[in-house]
Amino acid sequence: MSATIDSLNPTGDIVVGVDGSPESFSALRWALQQAQLSGQRVNAVYGWSYSWDMGPEPANKEEADALRKRIADELHVWVEAASKDMDLADEQIKLTSFRAAASTALLEIGANAQQIVIGRRSMSRVARWLLGSLSSSLAEEASVPVTIIRSAQDEDIDVQDQIANALSPNDQNVHFVTPHVEIPRTARPIVVGVDSSDTSRRALSFAAELAKLNGAPLHVMFFWRIKDLGTVPGYETSVAPMDVAQKYAMRRLEEFIDGAKLPKSLDVTPNAFHISPGKGLVSASRYARHVVVGSRGLSGLDAHFLGSVSKQVINSAECNVTVVH
Repeated sequence: MSATIDSLNPTGDIVVGVDGSPESFSALRWALQQAQLSGQRVNAVYGWSYSWDMGPEPANKEEADALRKRIADELHVWVEAASKDMDLADEQIKLTSFRAAASTALLEIGANAQQIVIGRRSMSRVARWLLGSLSSSLAEEASVPVTIIRSAQDEDIDVQDQIANALSPNDQNVHFVTPHVEIPRTARPIVVGVDSSDTSRRALSFAAELAKLNGAPLHVMFFWRIKDLGTVPGYETSVAPMDVAQKYAMRRLEEFIDGAKLPKSLDVTPNAFHISPGKGLVSASRYARHVVVGSRGLSGLDAHFLGSVSKQVINSAECNVTVVH
């Protein structure tokens, strides 16, 4: 595993999708907070269409101008509310309305952005798998990193409570118990999953910048299975024992990190675990501030039916997620 830090346009705009929903408000707040730290510009994008969210199509220029003003006013209110306790210069905030579906607007405007940011929609896991979601489609199609912001309250917790109650005797009212972690979410580490791919090198680069910007420790994780390691030295004709394979996996990970030439001031911890990457990253998300993962390039029917690590993390992670291509 050798790695070099690739440029990810770190000074580009943070493009964030907004639509007035609580999820998009969380995404907008996160994007503005990052801009406050980095000095970047946030471009708040509202993709709209006449067919479903803006009423009848204007019949004349006056009606069209009134509609554009209404959209601009709504955008201004949303951004003003999201940034009320932040110190941001006027030139750091741009408001854009775009007559197109949200995904089309974000892909076009965010084509050269530092990242695209969206809120995680309230949709059950089954519905997300069957119908897809904006976050999944953007993560699949965008050429720049896509960050999905998880709201504090998520529908999965409610479903887990319902399951816990359904399985409890005597009509007891119980709650799904999650591990108790004393450390607040914002004080937890950034986690990035890596392998030997060029994409994971870019994911590591993005995660390192995110950790540096937020003053967070970085945990670089390599989730491995025997078949992923290839030939373990000394065991060319046999299967290496687990302890030997684990040491080999750690050595490969440490070489990968050394080759990346991360900032010396960054608090970096390598971890190698014998588990599938999807399960490993979802488990890590319960204790992380933010998970960064590279996309392996599945698309279309392959991505829908076969799945991918990034899709599994988007659907099941318990913290914010960034998918890097």
